[in-house]
Order: sequence, then structure tokens, then C-alpha cells
Amino acid sequence: MKETSASLLRSTPFRLALTFALLFVLAFILSGAIVYQLMSADLAEQLDQSVRETYSVVAVTYAENDQEDLVSAVDSHAALSPSKEQLFSLTDAAGNHLAGNFTAADLPDGFSDFAVSLPGVPPGTMYRAWSGSVGSDSLTVAFSLSEIKELESIVLMSFGWATLIISGLAVAGGALLASRVQRRLDGIAATMDDVSNGRLDARIPLLGNGDDIDGVSSQVNAALERLAALVDGMRQVSADIAHDLKTPLNRLQMILEAAADKTARGEAVSDELTEARTESLQINETFDALLRIAQIEAGARKARFVDLDLNGVVEAIAEIYAGVAEDDGKSLSADIVQSAPCLVHGDRDLLTQLFANLVENALRHCPDGTLIKLMVSRQGDRIVAEIADNGPGIPTEEREKVFQRLYRLDTSRTTPGSGLGLSLVRAIADLHGASVVLEDRRPGLAVVVGFPVAAKASPA
Repeated sequence: MKETSASLLRSTPFRLALTFALLFVLAFILSGAIVYQLMSADLAEQLDQSVRETYSVVAVTYAENDQEDLVSAVDSHAALSPSKEQLFSLTDAAGNHLAGNFTAADLPDGFSDFAVSLPGVPPGTMYRAWSGSVGSDSLTVAFSLSEIKELESIVLMSFGWATLIISGLAVAGGALLASRVQRRLDGIAATMDDVSNGRLDARIPLLGNGDDIDGVSSQVNAALERLAALVDGMRQVSADIAHDLKTPLNRLQMILEAAADKTARGEAVSDELTEARTESLQINETFDALLRIAQIEAGARKARFVDLDLNGVVEAIAEIYAGVAEDDGKSLSADIVQSAPCLVHGDRDLLTQLFANLVENALRHCPDGTLIKLMVSRQGDRIVAEIADNGPGIPTEEREKVFQRLYRLDTSRTTPGSGLGLSLVRAIADLHGASVVLEDRRPGLAVVVGFPVAAKASPA
């Protein structure tokens, strides 16, 4: 428990919550002090106004050379305040008491504050007074400050308790929120620890409320998905290399051993050396293709991306391979549906490689008389390219497998190739943010590649 508390105190979320709580309390205290000062000033102003108004009401009863009405008014007002909350004093020029419930002595004209000791009044009670001359006499009206002081004391006490309560709630709320955030951060740390220990299937739990931590966690989970896919791919590549390259390597070894035996017998080995050279070239091509796929998947070519017209790439492929298809007993044509440029953001060489691989696959695996068509069109915010043929197609259950490295259909194992052509197509498409889908055309197969439209392309 102590360790958990210490961990919470050291956590960044709790420190941030505590900082904001402190700032909130300081702002509350500052605003409260300003309100208190404004309230005190307003109460003092109202008291001064009441004292002046009462003085005026009493003083107006005086008529020239007629002191009797003034004395009566002063005594009447004094009688209305038995608790002496209000004091009235009327003295003559010599300072003798004429009327009222106290005798003012040595008070200047105008406003003044003074303390007085009177029967029934607590010692040290402060009064706010207004003094002035009425005829030849001196009139003083004073109001007690005890009510204002009591009100100010109540406000200060209430404000003090409110500060304590708000401080406690702020710290407790900050600790609660910080503990929730800390638990989520601990979940992220635990997930990353699991990943570092080899558990690539570990994922950060999400609350689903769409906050910033969920957003970051989703991005981290997506990165972990990508990492897991890459590691699985590397494992698959290792297994495929060990499995699929074992046969050509064994065959190469057998050819070399046969050549060595012939050499020992003094026989010619030119045929064996030619065959060995062919095998070694095929193995080198396979490793080169694997390396190229790895570089593409690492995103090393993104620095060469530019906005380009996909129509031009497809037309160039059709022009290059039209003669090759004709010599092979097949027909290849390009159908550009939209005359306007179909702009995509990408690497021209890689896109050329993508379409060349798809065309070569169709030429290699389709019989004589096959019609192969290249098409490009814009569909909403996508540029769609299709390579369609009326050949034998690919079985539905095999359509995702053919994108795996070194995977080959049973019907294709007798034809040249390494089983990396479609893997390279998928890697290039992923690098360009494009989708690759195999569709059955009955008869034949269509490879549909959908690219996002380049940002500067005009709306369709």
C-alpha cells in the first residue's frame, strides 16, 4: 500500500493534477479576496450614506432660533435605538449635553471613527460618525460598525471553510483522476514490457471513450499489429527459404558433385557448369527479390514519391509487352476509360514493376489465345487499375495465399519463377496505400488495384 501511494505521488498525472488543484485554489483565494474588498467597500459606502441621511433628517427639524424641535427630534431618534446601535448627540457651543443618548466630545466635523464606553455596549465598540453644526449647536450621528464587522467575520470564516473544502476536493479529485490515468499508463507500460519479452500479440486495452490516451493507444496497437505482421512475415520467409530453396540448393550440390566426378574421370563438364550457373542465377534472383520486398516494406523508397499519371504507366507497360504477348500466342491491350490524367502519389519505377509483374504472371500462367486487358479509371476518390484475362484463374481458397512469399500453386511449380512476383506486388501496393483484390471473371481472373487520388488532383 505504501509503495502504491509513493508511486502515485511520483507519477506525472498526480503532479499535474496537484499543480492544477493548487492553481485553482490560488485563483479562488485571489478572487475571494477581491470580492471581500469590494463587499467591504460597498458596505462602508452604504453605512456612510445611511449616517448622512439620518443626520440630514434630524438636522432639517431645526428652525432658526428655535432649538426645541431639534432637541425633540434628537431625543426621539435616540429613543428608537435602545441597544445603542445608533448614537445621537446634541451639544451647545460650550460642549454641554442638550439631547441624545451620548455626548460627543472633540469629534471633527465630517466623518470620523471612534470607540466609546457606554452602559450596555461591549467595550471597544467602534462607531462611524458624522458631525456638523446646526445653528450654534453641534450635532453628531453615529452608527455602530459591529454589524459590518460581524458580517465581514462571517464572510471570512465561510470563505476559509470553502477554501479548505475546495482544496480537499481538488486534491482528492486530482488523486482519483491521476490514479485512473496512472492505471492506463501502467497498462501501456505492461503491454510494451510484454512485447519486449516476445509476446507480440499483447495489445493495450482501450476504454472506447475516444480520449487522447485511447487515440495514442490505438496508434500504438496499430504499430504493434504491423510489427507482429512483419515478424510473422520474417518467420514465414525464413521457413519458406528453408523449405523452397532447399531443393534448388540440393540440386546445385548434386550438379557440382557430378561435375567433380566427371572432372576426376577426365570427362567434359560444360553441361553441368551451364546447369549449375542457371541454378545459381535463379537462387540469386530469389534472394534479390526478397531483399527488394524487404526494402519496399521498410518504406525506403517513399522519398522518391511524386504525383504522376497512372495512365502513362499503364500505356507504357501495354506498349512494352504487346509484342511479347503476341509472340507467346496471346493478346494484350490497354483501355484508358478516362482521358483526364489519373494522378496518384508514388514511385514510377515501383509502379512499373507492379504492373509488369502482373502482366508477366498472366503471360506465364495463361494458355495460348488468352486475352489480357489493362484498364484504368477514376471511381470517386480512388484510381482503379485492372489487369484482367480470360485464362484459368485462381481458386478462391488460394487467392490470399498467392501473395505469400515463395508460395506457388501446384499447377505453377513446373513453370519458371520464384513465387515472389505477387508478394512484390502486394508490398508495392501497401507502400502506396493501395488495395489489391483478386476477382473471378468467369472465365479468367482480374487483379484490381485501387490507389488513393493524389492530393492536388482536381475533383472528379
